[in-house]
Amino acid sequence: MGVAAAALPCPAFSQASARVVVVGGGFGGATCARALHKAGLDVTLVEPNATYIACPLSNAVVASMREMDGQAFGYDALRNEGLTVVRDRATGVDPQARQVALSGGDRLAYDRLVLAPGIDLLFGALPGYDEQAAEIMPHAWKAGPQTVLLRDKLRAMEDGGTVVMTVPDNPYRCPPGPYERASLIAHYLKTHKPRSKLLVLDAKDGFSKQRLFQAAWAELYPGLLEWVPLSAGGKVTAVEPDANTVVTDFGRFTAAVANVIPPQRAGAIAAVAGVADRSGWCPIDPITFESRLQPNIHVIGDAAIAGAMPKSAFAANAQAKVCARAVASLLRGEAPQAPKLINTCYSLVAPDYGISIAGVYRPADGRLVDVEGAGGISPLDASRAFRAQEAAYAEAWFRTVTAAVFG
Repeated sequence: MGVAAAALPCPAFSQASARVVVVGGGFGGATCARALHKAGLDVTLVEPNATYIACPLSNAVVASMREMDGQAFGYDALRNEGLTVVRDRATGVDPQARQVALSGGDRLAYDRLVLAPGIDLLFGALPGYDEQAAEIMPHAWKAGPQTVLLRDKLRAMEDGGTVVMTVPDNPYRCPPGPYERASLIAHYLKTHKPRSKLLVLDAKDGFSKQRLFQAAWAELYPGLLEWVPLSAGGKVTAVEPDANTVVTDFGRFTAAVANVIPPQRAGAIAAVAGVADRSGWCPIDPITFESRLQPNIHVIGDAAIAGAMPKSAFAANAQAKVCARAVASLLRGEAPQAPKLINTCYSLVAPDYGISIAGVYRPADGRLVDVEGAGGISPLDASRAFRAQEAAYAEAWFRTVTAAVFG
């Protein structure tokens, strides 16, 4: 989409002469695999799940505005194009031998490897929060069963109950995602459980689209949604699942429903492959998305340290196209062109109320930086008709991108 969507040049090599393995079948991995296949490369996509569950719009599922089956996408279209899709989990990478080990015992050789592993949740980083605790206090930050669990807990809560959300410090997947979720949970409470309240405990003092969100909250959810920033004691220091209680340095908050979003890092295969640094994320070259730690391995999507470019599905889709073009150039012995990339992020505040932010990025000084004067954000004083139009744009973008990636 956008500037990053330029067509790949016709290859000068045969399919059999260059092998590319792509690990991860989300917005980044599936997009990259299809683009490389169309460029004439021998591509294998490795993905353990038969169905991909998309995170964009999953907050609407949490708020009972959307059904879960609208988030599910398969890989038949990729297979029908002749692309090899291996349903297995990548468990190891040998950068010297250029091989990927699979849990089923097979090993895949590659000339270039693209990792699109998404995120892993750092269970244990927040005292008291582990995988068992997540069944009581759902994170719902990987779309799927957790999304349904949080939705069902909200539905079962008695009117008058308090919902407590916790938001981690940066970086994490989808910077405005927690605040969209807070908005849509508030909409659900206002509509179905009007005596209830939502408390958002945040480890930060600022966040993406903050003025737009807060203006909407004041208009739509006064007295219902309370945001507590870091400076006011919002950082959560522990959770007590048995008591459904969240702890900060300034108090203890017992919830009827608790949604705990823990700290995150790149998906596990990134560390196994040696492309994640001490931060848990993956430093990359901003022109090719090649790892700065391991040659011939590229990292795209949420796992990458992409400078000013946020971790989002739109960003992963754009990075995948740039990475595919760069891989094709490198395998021909050509120097990749410096890209420009676009990211647009829509957030729903209510079913008919959307806001957005867009950015354009370019490589500079070894990282991706904002292109000054490009991009933009929804006007603070926009009409409700404008907000409704942006909500419609969010739905249209989702339909368009999922059709392009999986359809």
